[in-house]
Amino acid sequence: MQSIRKNGATLIDVRTPEEFRMGHAEGAINIPLDTIPYRAAEVAALPAPRILYCRSGNRSGMAVQILRQAGVPDVHNGGSLEEVLYALAR
Repeated sequence: MQSIRKNGATLIDVRTPEEFRMGHAEGAINIPLDTIPYRAAEVAALPAPRILYCRSGNRSGMAVQILRQAGVPDVHNGGSLEEVLYALAR
């Protein structure tokens, strides 16, 4: 994850819009977990790699599984917002 920006990764925050408004990684796109199954094509059209994150890594892990089952390549669980922010700061 240390090369998130160097690799031109797309950051996807799968938390709720309310959580997203309270703070998120710079440049992240908010696609809440409950909308992921309906927006797989949209995610697939975003630049890869695609790094998903949430509050703890649980919801982003579920979103990664949903997207992989939908055939979306190069999606990864970035874990929590804090982990992503740490990786971006490095």
